[in-house]
Amino acid sequence: MRPAVVVLSPSALPLARRVAAVVGGELHGLRSRLAEPEIEIGFAETGDHLRQLFLAGRPILGLMAAGALIRLLAPLLADKRAEPPVLAIAEDGTSAVPLLGGHHGANDLARRLAERLGAHAAVTTAGDLRFGLSLDAPPAGWVLDNPDDAKAVMAELVAGGEAWIEGAPADWLEAAALPFSDDGRVTLSVTEAARAARPLELLYRPRTLTLGIGAERGAPAEEAIALAESVLAEAGLSPLALAGVFSLDLKADEPAVHAVADHFGVPARFFGAEELEAETPRLANPSDLVFRETGCHGVAEGAALAAAGPEGVLVVAKRKGARTTAALARSPGVIEPETRGRARGTLFVVGIGPGAADWRSPEAGRMVEEASDLVGYSLYLDLVGPLATGKARHDFPLGAEEARVRHAMELAGEGRRVALVCSGDAGIYAMASLVFELLDKGGLSAPAQRIEIAVAPGISALQAAAARAGAPLGHDFCTISLSDLLTPWDAIQRRVRAAAEGDFVIAFYNPVSRRRRTQLAFARDLLLRHRPAATPVVLATNLGRPGERVRVVPLEALDVEEVDMLTVVIVGSSESRTVRTGDGRLFAYTPRGYAGKAETGIAPVDAVESIC
Repeated sequence: MRPAVVVLSPSALPLARRVAAVVGGELHGLRSRLAEPEIEIGFAETGDHLRQLFLAGRPILGLMAAGALIRLLAPLLADKRAEPPVLAIAEDGTSAVPLLGGHHGANDLARRLAERLGAHAAVTTAGDLRFGLSLDAPPAGWVLDNPDDAKAVMAELVAGGEAWIEGAPADWLEAAALPFSDDGRVTLSVTEAARAARPLELLYRPRTLTLGIGAERGAPAEEAIALAESVLAEAGLSPLALAGVFSLDLKADEPAVHAVADHFGVPARFFGAEELEAETPRLANPSDLVFRETGCHGVAEGAALAAAGPEGVLVVAKRKGARTTAALARSPGVIEPETRGRARGTLFVVGIGPGAADWRSPEAGRMVEEASDLVGYSLYLDLVGPLATGKARHDFPLGAEEARVRHAMELAGEGRRVALVCSGDAGIYAMASLVFELLDKGGLSAPAQRIEIAVAPGISALQAAAARAGAPLGHDFCTISLSDLLTPWDAIQRRVRAAAEGDFVIAFYNPVSRRRRTQLAFARDLLLRHRPAATPVVLATNLGRPGERVRVVPLEALDVEEVDMLTVVIVGSSESRTVRTGDGRLFAYTPRGYAGKAETGIAPVDAVESIC
């Protein structure tokens, strides 16, 4: 996750910016002292915010005293293996102190800051200081099978004990400043074999195994997982040595394949048929039937071998389940799975709200952070702000909605993680429905039809307008777009009449454009036949952005010339009313019940005043 650089004072802001640049972090600031655009995320209470970040697993770099940071997080400390990196950074930039998660990245972050900022990395973990590495934090491509035993092993070595390396070569262990001896009591074993650790032994698993999976459409996930486990058991190899699960790209959206990958906690990657067909000379069980159906002579064996590379060997040939197949291969070296095949693409359809960072949900922010590419109308991409840093931008003008969505889906089809950025809520007059419409209609490339899709809700314009103006949506309401570009004007008229007769509060989207000036006037005149002239109307423009303006006017005084495409119009029901608070502010609201009934003692408001 993107590190959160937490700053509490204006004087520390320049250093916080430098820290964020070094670690690719996001600036979080105390709102009472710092404000946008100086920071990306504001918070009101430091302790609550830090604890939320910690529970979310976010790395925390706090420009504050180490003691204060420890006290604020102390109630949450439990399992050190689950703690994210937490560093305290001196406000003068002289020290970076890893407090928690030293072996989960905090020590590395401290060293990187020390190198770039000229600070002192106050690393205190014994293994790092004494031997130049942490035995319970092996490098990428390696897994420690028994981390609970690392403490006893490290204590033995710190006390003067010696170690020896058993099994396959491991350059990173051999290069460490460890006390080695052929008769050392500590054993550092490098092995793929499935076995339990002995006393004072650490078992390191190199990720050298590749599991190929084939599956019929809709094959049971339980069957695929059981078959994969049986293949590993047959070979006597540990699942921790798996680098990934691999298959044909036709299976990129097959749940059974992803279930196996999730079960073992490794990525799923996919190859094209031509890539798997190139492995035919090395297959143990080539099949003409499989070739006719898929374009390659073997899926499970071919995928396992393609992932293992040209020097890889088949360890377990194809094994069959009722509707799945599996095969296992081994590479002579550690595998970086992101270099083999490609991932199933992901499309995040993200509603970022009206634009202000405070109105963007954590889920939406996370999706944008995780994306490699951002697609959207230029204004919306600009509103993402620093979250767009380092990502490929694909800007589209207004009016190119289908091209925009199609481009995003095709990018995801290439195996990328793409965020399709919408203002407000992605499912309300935005791009989410078009994504599924294109899937339904077809015309996309085969990879684009197999992408994973996730939709993040956002604060809609009508919600934002209502919140700014009071509570006009307190009772039944509806939304109607007045744009006739995609909806016939006759249909729009019928909906306005029905909403007027039903006495709904109505939120009008797309009320006017440069060429379209009559629809809102029609709606006003029609509604005046069904509800009082003094009915409050909310006009909200540029919500959450510079130039925000919110006013409340009576329905009879609604002037089309005061409205533009960036304005949301909310027309109250016959029961909507206004109230002025002691500080002089005027709010519109709609009672949850019909408050105008005689027994309530509340009479309808006869007049509405304007506010700005």
